[in-house]
Amino acid sequence: MTEFTPFASLIGGALIGLSAVLLMALDGRIAGISGIAARLLPPYRDGTGTLSALAFVAGLVCAPFVVMALTGQPVLQTVSSNLPLMAIAGLLVGFGANLGGGCTSGHAVCGISRLSTRSIVATVTFMATAFVTVFVVRHMVGG
Repeated sequence: MTEFTPFASLIGGALIGLSAVLLMALDGRIAGISGIAARLLPPYRDGTGTLSALAFVAGLVCAPFVVMALTGQPVLQTVSSNLPLMAIAGLLVGFGANLGGGCTSGHAVCGISRLSTRSIVATVTFMATAFVTVFVVRHMVGG
C-alpha cells in the first residue's frame, strides 16, 4: 500500500502546476515531458528551446536530491528489475505518447487546464487503460 500524503501531494501538485505555468509564460511551450525530452535528441529541430529543455529535464533528475537535502529522508521509488518487461513498457508508453500526440503531463496537466477536448479524451483514455491494466495485473495475473 502507498502512504496517504495529502500535504506532500498538494505541494508536489502545486510545484508541477507552477512549473507548467512558468514554462508557458517564459518559453511559450507546453510542459509535456515527451516533447521536452524529444528536443534533446536528434534530429534537432530549430535549436530553440534546447537550453530550457535541458534545464527542465535536469530539474526532474535533481528534484529527488533536493527533497532528500531538505527533509533528510530518502526518496523511495520501486522499479521493476524485470528488464524485458521494462523495455516493453517503455516502448508501449512511447508508442502511446506518439499516437496520442503527447504524453500524460502534456495532456493532463496542460491540456485539461486549457479545456482542450483532445486532451480530455486522451487523459480519460490513458487513465481508463491504466485502471484496467492495474486490475488485470493485480487481480487476474497476480502481480
